[in-house]
Amino acid sequence: MMWNAIKGWDRAQWFMLPALGLAAILLAGMLLHIVKEDPGTNSYALLADSFLHGKLDSAQCFDGDCVNVDGKSYVIFPPVPAVIAMPFVAAFGTGFHGFAAIGFACLLGSVFLWWRIFEKIDVEKQTAVWLLLALAFGSPLFYVSIRADRVWFFAQSINFLLLSLAIHEVMRGGRIMLAGAYLGLAFLSRQMTILLAPFLFVLALKPEENLISFKWPALKRVLAFGAPLIVAVAIYMAYNMARFGSPMETGYIHIAKPTLDQWSLINERLVHHGLFSKDYFLFNAFHLFIQGFHVEWGGSALLSPLKLDPMGTSLLAASPFVLLVLFVPLDRETVIGGLCAMLILGITLFYHGNGFSQYNAQRFVLDWAPVLFFALGLSVSKALRPALAVLVIYAMGLNVVAMALLATLHQG
Repeated sequence: MMWNAIKGWDRAQWFMLPALGLAAILLAGMLLHIVKEDPGTNSYALLADSFLHGKLDSAQCFDGDCVNVDGKSYVIFPPVPAVIAMPFVAAFGTGFHGFAAIGFACLLGSVFLWWRIFEKIDVEKQTAVWLLLALAFGSPLFYVSIRADRVWFFAQSINFLLLSLAIHEVMRGGRIMLAGAYLGLAFLSRQMTILLAPFLFVLALKPEENLISFKWPALKRVLAFGAPLIVAVAIYMAYNMARFGSPMETGYIHIAKPTLDQWSLINERLVHHGLFSKDYFLFNAFHLFIQGFHVEWGGSALLSPLKLDPMGTSLLAASPFVLLVLFVPLDRETVIGGLCAMLILGITLFYHGNGFSQYNAQRFVLDWAPVLFFALGLSVSKALRPALAVLVIYAMGLNVVAMALLATLHQG
């Protein structure tokens, strides 16, 4: 009887035990990092403290991405993650060291929201479990969550949760104004994510509704969705104006320091090539699509691992399950979502950074990853589920290897 029951199992079920084991290892590593987080590593603590004191500038800097303009030091990043950190900084001061814990909470919140999103698009429960394992432990979301003690990754952790909330509100609640508000807050965490607006708007449409309509119900929906986005853009422009004297000046260009004595990759690129340049395309494209998991070896016989490549592993090498998106049905949601994702991806290919530092991820993918996981939910049939399971286990295992190497090499 037991043998007959086992024979009836979906093949993917056989892989769940090793997947849960890998998840337990990765969770343990994340919790250990939360406990060991040091104070004074996340500049959003400084920006939150500035907001609490009615200022935009900060007296000091915890990382190299602060700028000095007219004798004042600024944390240049968008403001919403600092606003979220304000209650904690108010209670514990700028030495607050619970950012990784907040990142972990964001990860749990995102997983819960995507479970509900997958329910809405009728993803089979077993498939949804594998997709959630992929999201939590096999995608760049794991890395930015575990490293939320640093300013860049904390912003992306907050941003992904806000994008997930926006999609959830569109699909589960039909509250399009609230979805627009969440997308506006995401824009005030990571600017590029506002380009997902057409995808979110299309998700709000019923199948029988036209994409473009000038009837009042359609125009009312456009206004409800667009009003919070306009407010968010206006806030950011006013924020830039108050800091740097121009609504379009984000401050990133001021990171370049031509007189810097010590060499810096980012400084070299900004001084000689600028924020955006065609010269970055080949490097960024290679790392996004091709670069493998790379360990640098040393010693006279090249037998001693020295370090992991901080420029990261390509999306296809680190998270090969994403290739199953090629089976996605083509409808207006997936086509428009794909176009939005390609626009964000295309712009970042010309950007001066590719997400450095990272080791087994390309973290800028998270700016359009909601489209990717929505499409994967529609792509993975029951027949493809065993393939998804194998590829997710591989991605999780690679993260375990990366975490072990980083700990052994005292890197990251």
